[in-house]
Amino acid sequence: MAGRTYKSEAIVLRSMRFSEADRILHLYSEQRGRIGAIAKGVRKTTSRFGARLEPLSHVELLLHEGSGELQTITGVELLHSHRSSREEPYRLNVGLIGAEAMLRLHGEPERNERAFGALARFLDLLDEAPVLESRPAVDPLVLAFQLKLLWLAGYLPHLTSCVECGAVDGVAAFSPRAGGAVCTDHAAGALRLSSEGIAGVERLLSTPLAEAWDAALTDRSRRDALAVITSSYEEHGGFRLRTLSA
Repeated sequence: MAGRTYKSEAIVLRSMRFSEADRILHLYSEQRGRIGAIAKGVRKTTSRFGARLEPLSHVELLLHEGSGELQTITGVELLHSHRSSREEPYRLNVGLIGAEAMLRLHGEPERNERAFGALARFLDLLDEAPVLESRPAVDPLVLAFQLKLLWLAGYLPHLTSCVECGAVDGVAAFSPRAGGAVCTDHAAGALRLSSEGIAGVERLLSTPLAEAWDAALTDRSRRDALAVITSSYEEHGGFRLRTLSA
């Protein structure tokens, strides 16, 4: 079979059935960024590595790159199963939000070690994450992860002063088109935010992922952070995450 075979760490972002026995996978790889691959025969009960390719799994793959768009998985070594995240419904929903955000914001086949490292760290922390009573969409860990992905993609929300006039006082809204916070004089058509919401987003952006649960976020600040994230997606990428409705 003509082509090139190589090895790379990767994380499974999405898995879809294909034909009677195969699956098509969306992966984020350490070497190539996002790639599409086919795992042949993995839905058969006799498959040697089907269970290792579940969504959120961190694996080392042997991949064959042929002439088509999809690469072929010829070998799998499981590094971190993240089983505790997949088997708890709340954590699973949080993980799938993060996986979809990764797929949409970093969807090019370009290596980005920092994005890969952030994704791996996010999933490691998720295994031990507290199960909250709130919606997974406003979980502090996944809010912090998405804000960091926006930063890595070049869409860092500027919140310390008005992006229109530079005023520090009176910041009251967020303009995704302008890329940051605006004061009351420039808030027409912008997304109104509470002062606690602005402070909460700043804390999530400036602290490590492991400290997201210690950011002392109120319910309002978490909702405001989600609004900043979703409006940034719509403005800069023209998309909405379907997992955020879960």
